[in-house]
Amino acid sequence: MSQREAARHFNISRDSVAKMLAFSVPPGYRRQKPIKRPKLDGFTEIIDAWLDGDRETHRKQRHTAKRVYDRLREEHGFTGGYTIIKDYIRERERRGREVFVPLAHPPGDAQADFGEAVVIIDGVEQKAHFFVLDLPHSDACFVRAYPAATAEAWMDGHVHAFAFFGGVPQSVLYDNDRCLVSKILADGTRKRATLFSALQSHYLVRDRYGRPGKGNDKGKVEGIVGYARRNFMVPIPRFASWEAFNADLEAQCRQRQNDTLRGHKETIGDRLQRDLAAMKPLPGAPFEACAQASGRVSSQCLVRYETNDYSVPVAYGHQDVWVRGYVDQVVIGCRGDVIARHPRCYAREDVVFDPIHYLPLIERKINALDQAAPLAEWDLPEEFQTLRRLMEAHMLKMGRREYVQVLRLLETFGLDDLHAAVKDALRLRATGFDAVKHLLLCRIEKRPPKLDMSSYPYLPRADVETTSTASYMALMAEAAE
Repeated sequence: MSQREAARHFNISRDSVAKMLAFSVPPGYRRQKPIKRPKLDGFTEIIDAWLDGDRETHRKQRHTAKRVYDRLREEHGFTGGYTIIKDYIRERERRGREVFVPLAHPPGDAQADFGEAVVIIDGVEQKAHFFVLDLPHSDACFVRAYPAATAEAWMDGHVHAFAFFGGVPQSVLYDNDRCLVSKILADGTRKRATLFSALQSHYLVRDRYGRPGKGNDKGKVEGIVGYARRNFMVPIPRFASWEAFNADLEAQCRQRQNDTLRGHKETIGDRLQRDLAAMKPLPGAPFEACAQASGRVSSQCLVRYETNDYSVPVAYGHQDVWVRGYVDQVVIGCRGDVIARHPRCYAREDVVFDPIHYLPLIERKINALDQAAPLAEWDLPEEFQTLRRLMEAHMLKMGRREYVQVLRLLETFGLDDLHAAVKDALRLRATGFDAVKHLLLCRIEKRPPKLDMSSYPYLPRADVETTSTASYMALMAEAAE
């Protein structure tokens, strides 16, 4: 059959017959020349200028295709349709999209970053900032959460991650976080932050950095941040403390090492062995992940650290002290002695008191007992208030001073032991400082108490006489009348 006869027989064009003979599979529609948009000529430069200028503005206030179309009509007399504007912008964005080079990750290298998630700690909903260190060769990871992504949290995350893996990576890739990099120099090198520089000196790990604003340079750890949030923290974690939460995260990181990821025949734990073989051994002692500062005690016996004030014993008023800020506590010392420890406060312009620090001063200035701010929120057992009322009723102002002396026993002894001694004193009606101290020492030394009531002349006495029959007869006679 000729091509002409085939076209007539099948009722198709001779061009279609020619294509069928030339191709074993229908090639589909093929455009020979680019689409001509004569009405768009002369306007593409304007559109390009607007879209290039959008790079300097917020992404939510950039030109859309509809806004470009409206401006061209109103400002430049454009007479074409909306579709050619939309198609041009779509093609332009497609040409401008970044492409990436697949990367190979040798054993022993790591990447580090921070992520955020909502958690409930001790019944309080708050934001958790979790540190992630990933080993891209094996995809093994370590995750640890903190109340804030401070420099101390960065350092503490490294210390725990290196201890978790049992070695130090050859290098770690970071972004340009201010906790790590204080300045990017003109030649592209980074000036490390002080605390991070100390960590580098301790572990001798090589630090590498991605381009500013380019998270894809460390895409492996970016992916692990999202994975940890979706898998380790859904539903919203509820734990009694940060320590319990971090113990659970560490357990999940170990459990994940049993997984076999797509494209691999070995588990994460099997591939981790090559990472561990390439890593350096840990130094003899871990790095002390704390920020150090100096200060002076104020007239109210407070030391300021990171906008918050922390109390110290009144004996150190107006003296120079040193401060070490850890992720979970603030330690204050004077010369070679540690004089105060407080839980780390992540609020701003707050005051953290230890009531025991102010008891020696309140004992001297006893009239400040009821208005002392350090004692205002001190949650003592109810028996302490009962003891105070009895002391004040029997000894007036001296009773208040002795009550403070009882509280000062907490400088040496624990609250549970003192509480038990106070209950014993109330039961024996021996409401005095000497009695409480004696009962406390007897409880600790596990010996029976020996209270000589002659030492407490202010206590009311009760004389019990032998009852006589005549007394009863007198009462009966009065009742008969």
